[in-house]
Amino acid sequence: MSTTNEETRTAAPEHSDESPRTGRTFGPQWDPTHPVAKAPVGTPPVTVDGFVREFLHELNSNQGVSLSNSSVNDQYMALASTVRNYLMARWLETERLQRENPHKTVGYLSAEYLLGRQLGNDLLSSGLIDIAEEALNQCGIDFAVLRAQEVEPGLGNGGLGRLAACFIDSLATMNVPCIGYGIRYEYGIFRQTFVDGRQVEQPDSWLSLGSPWEFAHPEHGVQVNFGGHAEKTVDENGNEKTTWVPDWNVLGVPYNYMVPGYLNGRVNTLRLWSAQATKAFDLQIFNSGDYADAVRAQTFAENISKVLYPEDSTPQGKELRLQQQYFFVACSLHDFIANQLEEGFDLHKLDERIIFQLNDTHPVIAVPELMRILVDEQGFGFDEAWEVTQKCFAYTCHTLLPEALEVWPVSLLGRLLPRHLELIYQINDAFLEDVRAKFGNDEMRVRRMSIIAEHPERSVRMAYLATVAGSKVNGVAALHSQLLRDKVLPDFNEMWPMKFTNVTNGITPRRFIRLANRSLSTLISDSIGKGWVNDLERLRELEPYAEDAEFRKAFREVKAFNKERLARTLEQRDGIQIDQNHMLDVMVKRLHEYKRQSLKVLHVVTLYNEIISGRLDPADVQGRTVVFGAKAAPGYKMAKDTIHLINKVAEVVNADERVQGKLHVAFPANYNVTLAEKLIPAADLSEQISLAGMEASGTGNMKFALNGALTIGTDDGANVEIREHVGDENFFLFGMTEPEVADLGAKGYNPGSYYEGDERLKGAIDLIASGAFSDGDRRVFEPIVSNWLTSDRFMALADYASYMDAQAKVEASYADEDAWTKSAILNIACSGFFSSDRSMKDYIREIWHTMPVL
Repeated sequence: MSTTNEETRTAAPEHSDESPRTGRTFGPQWDPTHPVAKAPVGTPPVTVDGFVREFLHELNSNQGVSLSNSSVNDQYMALASTVRNYLMARWLETERLQRENPHKTVGYLSAEYLLGRQLGNDLLSSGLIDIAEEALNQCGIDFAVLRAQEVEPGLGNGGLGRLAACFIDSLATMNVPCIGYGIRYEYGIFRQTFVDGRQVEQPDSWLSLGSPWEFAHPEHGVQVNFGGHAEKTVDENGNEKTTWVPDWNVLGVPYNYMVPGYLNGRVNTLRLWSAQATKAFDLQIFNSGDYADAVRAQTFAENISKVLYPEDSTPQGKELRLQQQYFFVACSLHDFIANQLEEGFDLHKLDERIIFQLNDTHPVIAVPELMRILVDEQGFGFDEAWEVTQKCFAYTCHTLLPEALEVWPVSLLGRLLPRHLELIYQINDAFLEDVRAKFGNDEMRVRRMSIIAEHPERSVRMAYLATVAGSKVNGVAALHSQLLRDKVLPDFNEMWPMKFTNVTNGITPRRFIRLANRSLSTLISDSIGKGWVNDLERLRELEPYAEDAEFRKAFREVKAFNKERLARTLEQRDGIQIDQNHMLDVMVKRLHEYKRQSLKVLHVVTLYNEIISGRLDPADVQGRTVVFGAKAAPGYKMAKDTIHLINKVAEVVNADERVQGKLHVAFPANYNVTLAEKLIPAADLSEQISLAGMEASGTGNMKFALNGALTIGTDDGANVEIREHVGDENFFLFGMTEPEVADLGAKGYNPGSYYEGDERLKGAIDLIASGAFSDGDRRVFEPIVSNWLTSDRFMALADYASYMDAQAKVEASYADEDAWTKSAILNIACSGFFSSDRSMKDYIREIWHTMPVL
């Protein structure tokens, strides 16, 4: 069996997001009386007739076709250009005001941005949805068809990239100056397909038909150097100077994207860099007949921005990743200093104009790059450059896993960035002097804290460098931040306790409820008014409605509508059929062992085994559709084996008549933001089942709760805070606590004892081992079974019994429709804390000390 899924610009049209109660469409209009609305002076009001004229002008002038001869792609490009042009006046006005009255800016450095589709978001932010729909209707065009034509840019892998997109959305909405900096990956994250249940990676050609949302500026290209050596010279005053003499270079070309605030007239910038060769074509070599060698430099350079996270199991892959990281931060720092600051600005005061937020360790090489600029190019002394640098960076750590904290071999850094390695050594020497001054000659502490690790090979610990350089270091949930202090960076916390803080992650309510769940957002607005979109704490006003029978009925209609919409989407997109009367049980996130998709598989197999063995009467089972969505890193074998197992379990379960109407498993390929916007509003149950102490925060958990799904989860990451806000009675808690996990690991964890001691667990694992899901071939899933029984690093078997008990409570609770609905409404009402607007306020107060520009 072979299946593939591809999101292309010939996708089936989306259906209109109509209210199940009124049948009308929803979308805010531009409101000049809105408290934060500021349209540029002289901006004329937008009318339907005016929008039609602009749309037809774009179609005729830019696409070069008449309406009668235009393709769907022509129409989409013309519509996107019309919306873009409307926002452009506000964008240029935002930039003008920033130039004339400079304010401190947030420079958000992130290797990932999972933006999602831009058309709907930009229409929402500009208040043009209704006008655009009516204008297209007058032209005889289905707006939903054009929305479906857009291919989202796959410039991220998961929560890290989606978080970055949420944050820049919030900063624009809050009128805070921000430039997001990243990489314009030509292919982004791979497009996932399944062949006989196995993940196969294919290029994600999101640029194949062009992108109307970007503005290329090759005239602002930045030369980025690599290799060579550092050369010492002495100037006429006898001062020693170091010059980097590189071996080769590439050109970084900026592509600008608009980041509109919600109904406030502000448009910030996302600047993504594309790598090109500085000498792309050699005519002499071409004329000699060696055509491949003539463009070799171009091919080599463009590899840098070709794909997100190239497979790094080879030395070449590791080098390419480091090239990517240095490439985009070098471009970004140069851009800000050369293009955003006025001529003659005193760089000693750089921290008054910029704070660079390091989104995980990927951009940390920016620290020695700024030092290089200040020392080598601007003539600063090392100490004064270091004083400036420490004020200009802050570091967000997104993990507790040691293997996820980047470490670069000194040999690689020295070969690729020799001057930066010298500066890192100098930074480390100065830092270790401070350590000795504070703690005495405790050489074990010095070794533990050194930025340079000596074993197993001499390497640079990037998280340590970021911590030493950062003005602040933050975790992304209360539990995560505490563990970061206590277990990941305890020596640094002891040295600088005031440097560490917490900012719990958040999500933008604009995309993940106002845009993705228009029927629910209308129900909310009809009940408590419209201001909640920018003040999510106002959702607390919904609490009394949980006791209102009419409101509960309306909420169930919204949920049923969203399930119907999802069912259409999955059938059109993937050929997957789901029962809309089932509980929709969803687990969507990056595939990693610590997230424990394997535990969810064991639950599914257990239910299946209990039914077909006769131990469980199907009449007593609540109908349930389990939906997985996940990509595994190309080189992560266990994760890819788990995907194979999920798909094979789905094949067998879905074909077995004995469980028909009671259990169904769906795994749509290539899960992305576009599918999330359909799946999350439809979900009943959100699976957040990582081993306690492993998940930094999670943001999927927030999106589900905000849309009225109940959570089954461990006390991990932001689950802890979600449970505190929604209440124990509206959350299905299971599993060990983080201290219990640590204690079990210290005592010696024996997964086999759990297997032998639990009949249901043994039955499920034995069924998988028997070949029941692999056409009788016991070898296929032997690596997974062996891992469970002998290693099980993330203790799925230890938490299995507690998880099954919690799932039994889920079954009982879902059977009481009214009680479940109350809990779902209360989840929404208590989710206001998890807005990315609140996260940004925390960053501004605790870390950035910047201000909105009103």
